[in-house]
Amino acid sequence: MARPKIEIEALYAAHGEPLLLFLTRRTADPQVALDLWAETLAHAAAGLTRYRGGGDAEAAAWLYGIARRRLALYYRRGDAERRALERLKLERPPADTELLAEIGRRAGLVAVRAELAAALAQLSPAVREAVQMRVVDELSYPDVAQRLAITEEAARTRVSRGLSALAGLLDRPTIENAVTT
Repeated sequence: MARPKIEIEALYAAHGEPLLLFLTRRTADPQVALDLWAETLAHAAAGLTRYRGGGDAEAAAWLYGIARRRLALYYRRGDAERRALERLKLERPPADTELLAEIGRRAGLVAVRAELAAALAQLSPAVREAVQMRVVDELSYPDVAQRLAITEEAARTRVSRGLSALAGLLDRPTIENAVTT
């Protein structure tokens, strides 16, 4: 039985906007989400010849899988890229302010930020402080450990536990929910 052929136009039409909102909710930054969205669609277009899935649900799962990988890469490489751009005195041109505000509104960033603040408030002060230093302040684990006067292993453990607790406290929509919102 031949598998249905998917086309990038069909993926974009069905999942373009929900995918952008999905990425905006996870980054809380419409500009970064736009960049990741474009990367995701470019990777999907480049990979269409290798796609072996079936219908729309499989295509959505495949597309969101690419988006999750792009997001993970962004978090891994983001700090190095920011430093390189600063060192070279380069700046990416921002998207239109109104567009960014509209994306933020449609993604419900105000609610996402409120949920995150409420979830952070449920963490113990020590764990919350470690997460704040590592994620928000972007300190290295050795720096977090030094500032908290604990071992690096303990700093890693606190941050890991904090992030796990946050993931459990926050409503993390599934692919199906992301596609329909």
